[in-house]
Amino acid sequence: MLRIIGAGIAFLSAVVCAQSPPTFRADVSLVHVDVGVTENGDRILTGLSQDDFRVFDEGQAQVITGFLAEEQSLDLILLFDISGSMRIQVANVARAAREAFHELQQGDRVSVMTFTSRAAVVSPFTTDLESVEHSIRGILDHKFRGNTQIREGIYEAADYFIGSERSQRRRAILVITDNIGGHKRSEAAVVTNLWEADAVLSGIVVPPRRSRGVSNDPFGLIGESLVAKMSAGIDGIAQKTGGDALHSDEPGAALSQMMHRIRSRYSLYYRMPDGTPGSFRSIQVELASGAEARFPGLHVSARRGYRLSQP
Repeated sequence: MLRIIGAGIAFLSAVVCAQSPPTFRADVSLVHVDVGVTENGDRILTGLSQDDFRVFDEGQAQVITGFLAEEQSLDLILLFDISGSMRIQVANVARAAREAFHELQQGDRVSVMTFTSRAAVVSPFTTDLESVEHSIRGILDHKFRGNTQIREGIYEAADYFIGSERSQRRRAILVITDNIGGHKRSEAAVVTNLWEADAVLSGIVVPPRRSRGVSNDPFGLIGESLVAKMSAGIDGIAQKTGGDALHSDEPGAALSQMMHRIRSRYSLYYRMPDGTPGSFRSIQVELASGAEARFPGLHVSARRGYRLSQP
């Protein structure tokens, strides 16, 4: 059996349509691309078909052999920053979790993780959303402090996916953070690991803590220049995986919106091209001309690369 690396699903081959589940063979490798489509900069567009997309691998057009939309089951990691400034924000998310979970579908699985300098699994993947809600509330019993390494937390969440048994489920990580922390990992390393995990990163970014009595300093205790230096670059990392980040000072309200965005995506599959095993290849996803004519001004979000499978 071949290893599963990046977006290449090395032991799967599918013939998929929007109305029927995939069927698989064991002799052909596929590349999976998770795609989001928005219009007017924000509103999610659903209802597109396989013929509405074009996929390019190293600039060469590919034949889309598989297509799934919202009916595909989801594995979602909720990744919480528990540094000192995040307790109130996590409490807001905990209060909003039950309503936000209405965006999920039967069969979706959720895992809860936390991080400061390292990531930790609070609860493994489960379809029991009531227990997930309980796990999120339980985070409030943790000590909110430590050397925050946001990129490391995301990297290790991707590792958790890599170490999990592979299935036909889509994979996503939603990180809730203030986007301020150290740079133990490079952005490139984090993006590569997310590609290896075949996982999309999305984020809810809350504003940094502010100083009391300081009305003209939007960055509070740490200052604008230091914020820029310490930013983990969640937006850039998310975009390279096909995800996005929502900046909000109301993370509880943002949770439902991000759940909806994560759930309302498309999965495209195409045959993995020949090439040097272990090498990286670029991906570009566009709308076909007919879809562009029907829906002008759409924005397509998709991973930008993957690594070829190797024995």
